[in-house]
Amino acid sequence: MSTNLHSETPHHAEKHLQPISGWGPLMMCVLGLLGGPALFVAATPLGFDNGWLVPVAIIVFLCALVGMFGMIAVAPNSSRVMLLFGDYRGTVKQSGFFWVNPFYSKRKVSLRVRNFETGSATTPETKNQQGVITQHKSRSAGKPSKVNDRDGNPIEISAVVVWKVVDTAEALFEVDDYENFVEVQSEAALRGLATRYPYDSRDDEESLRGSTDEICNRLCDDIQDRLEKAGIKILEARISHLAYAPEIAAAMLQRQQAGAVVAARTRIVDGAVGMVDMALAHLKRDNIVELNDQQRATLVSNLLVVLCSDRHTQPVVQAGA
Repeated sequence: MSTNLHSETPHHAEKHLQPISGWGPLMMCVLGLLGGPALFVAATPLGFDNGWLVPVAIIVFLCALVGMFGMIAVAPNSSRVMLLFGDYRGTVKQSGFFWVNPFYSKRKVSLRVRNFETGSATTPETKNQQGVITQHKSRSAGKPSKVNDRDGNPIEISAVVVWKVVDTAEALFEVDDYENFVEVQSEAALRGLATRYPYDSRDDEESLRGSTDEICNRLCDDIQDRLEKAGIKILEARISHLAYAPEIAAAMLQRQQAGAVVAARTRIVDGAVGMVDMALAHLKRDNIVELNDQQRATLVSNLLVVLCSDRHTQPVVQAGA
């Protein structure tokens, strides 16, 4: 008999919790906090034998005190995830002042749009023994990732990712730290994308430098696929830095310059040949001059030299016969 050691992790779907307004319970709790001691003071002279108001006053005061812990204020684009002794009860997403079960554990999750640059490092805040913050949370500048493209050329690449939380239950319970999870998976998706495409392409093939919109859309889809189970939605992913690595940047610049020179010369030659053909056809059509094969070859050679030269030509005028 075989035993399956791999159990499937249960999926936590987000449930919307509809709390009640907190103003009514707040007034009741305030009355209980004030009325409980007043009732206790009034009932004490009666004695404990016939003073049944004393335990009632204590119960009213304790209930009002516990009820105060159920007050929550939710800001716009924020949420509270409610847990009851480790059991997920729901999420409050609407903004306002509410009252919930005071025994709920309330965990705050921001629904605001956030962004970061790949390659940046986050330094968490530190506190001393008294709980005072000695160093606030900070983020260093993004450092481009060094990776090889499809052709094996080392390049430096980084991207800016814009994201937000859309499912609070998945963000808290499916991954350990959803902020760090977004950063690590975005970095991995960017590296994987860079290895599938060349840095530059001479034809109509998609490349990192020539097909910016298509590459960014694929990067956004790749990151979203990795974060599907974390309750995260990727709004935009854009390449912010793209360059050859320093060790080959000079060689690649020379290659690009050579390719540009060859492309320019090719266009110049094509234009020159067309102009020569047009000139010969014009001379023949209007019977301006009759040229034999040798004269025609000389004319073609001279015109090509004049049209394809990168310097101004110096004409030579023949004075004799």
